[in-house]
Amino acid sequence: MKTTRTRMDEGILVCVYYGPNGERLIRRGCKIASMLDCPLYILTVDPLPFEEFDAERSDYINRWKQLAKEYNAEEYIIRDNEKRPVTKVIAEVARESNITQIILGQTAQNRWQEITKGSIINVLLREIPFIDLHIISEARAIVDQEGYFQKGVRAYLIQEGEKYRLSFDYSKDITYEGIFFKETGTDFNNGVFRFINEQGTIQVHVTDDYAHSMQNVTITGPGSESEIWDKE
Repeated sequence: MKTTRTRMDEGILVCVYYGPNGERLIRRGCKIASMLDCPLYILTVDPLPFEEFDAERSDYINRWKQLAKEYNAEEYIIRDNEKRPVTKVIAEVARESNITQIILGQTAQNRWQEITKGSIINVLLREIPFIDLHIISEARAIVDQEGYFQKGVRAYLIQEGEKYRLSFDYSKDITYEGIFFKETGTDFNNGVFRFINEQGTIQVHVTDDYAHSMQNVTITGPGSESEIWDKE
């Protein structure tokens, strides 16, 4: 049974895509909705039809549905098989649900794409100019009950042949810009490098200053043994 809201003139829409930042966005949206005592909606837009979702996407969807129920959200909305630009879909849902504030994660666009094509933020401001936008950056800490990782710091990967060297100094040769989470208790640069590309948020394992594979890895959550495992 949903809680009766006193502020129906306000509405929060959290837009989540696949990756470790989604749950953080939902929690932020819940906090704002609780302060305003207004309805909370959660939206996922996917160009694939639901029946073609792989196990990873299905797991994210199930987790977000669980969070929507836990936080008494008005509705978890999934728009699958969607061929329109994501900004059109967000604007449509915002109008249908009387949304006044939208929460988005950091976009996967690089600076050049923003200059040549226009950022998603600018497009949304044109589509729905009277809605407040909250842009939430990537977390600079990994949720880690055992203290396995230090706080993240800005870092870069520079390609050298088939591997990538970790650097903390900006240069014109960088391939990826992101955040490095160093393992505690080591004098060497071992840990996880997190960055964003066209596929979303990616995390790769770094050993002795080098990422030997760009395969995405996941850090297990609270209550686990804080270990890293490769996605299959």
